[in-house]
Amino acid sequence: MQLEAVVEGIHRIGDSDGTLRGRTVVIEVRVQRVHIEQGILMPGQTNRVDPEKWRPLIMSFQKFYGLAEGEAHDSTLGSVPEAPYRSPDVDRGRQATA
Repeated sequence: MQLEAVVEGIHRIGDSDGTLRGRTVVIEVRVQRVHIEQGILMPGQTNRVDPEKWRPLIMSFQKFYGLAEGEAHDSTLGSVPEAPYRSPDVDRGRQATA
């Protein structure tokens, strides 16, 4: 399955905080077209995906998983240290509770 989309908006997160400014954005898109492999459609249907046939990859905590148990595929993101992506709010929260 492949989705074609256009960007509707870019929303900056945390711009009021100097340590967060520019670190995170949310990109809002509008799907224009959907491409579906015919083999994952329900028999006799042109617009319904058969959930028994579709096996999407899902990224969770920098690793790829499928609908089966365990990691499905290696991810180069899994080798990137997490510290550069951690929000300064994590350290602020730890300091506040210490």
